[in-house]
Amino acid sequence: MKTQWLAAALFVVLTPTSGSAQRADLRRLVIGTWELDVTKSTFRPGPPPKSWTRVYEASGENVKYTDSTVDADGKADVSEWTGGYDGKDYPAPGSPDFDAQAVQASNPFRATFTLKKAGKVVGSGTRVISRDGKVMTIRIKLTNAKGQTFNNIRVFEKR
Repeated sequence: MKTQWLAAALFVVLTPTSGSAQRADLRRLVIGTWELDVTKSTFRPGPPPKSWTRVYEASGENVKYTDSTVDADGKADVSEWTGGYDGKDYPAPGSPDFDAQAVQASNPFRATFTLKKAGKVVGSGTRVISRDGKVMTIRIKLTNAKGQTFNNIRVFEKR
């Protein structure tokens, strides 16, 4: 009897989680409010923004982020993206440089992404969260609508 109970308990503990629980786990470290550390970030070419806050939240089985930025000239902007970490394209409204983003997360600490304009890849990058969950580094290479290539490293700290 004790052996059957132990086997049943181990089955529950060791049974793989469902697909939605696994997706939620991929999001667990990124959920929250992140503030750009301008001094640790590089924006080439061009000046860095004055400020940038990114808020990640769960949106069903997907993730949503909202960017609130103030550019070097003091112009404020807010943009959003909602999608899964499944490598599929999701609309990215509001940018003149890309109209879709596909994100693939290999674990809660690392994700890769591709940016597309009219189906053509125009950018890619990685998002890495530190082991302590306090620093997020986004590396991005993008060719904008004007043909300029940007290589940026954005370092965010969790608030």
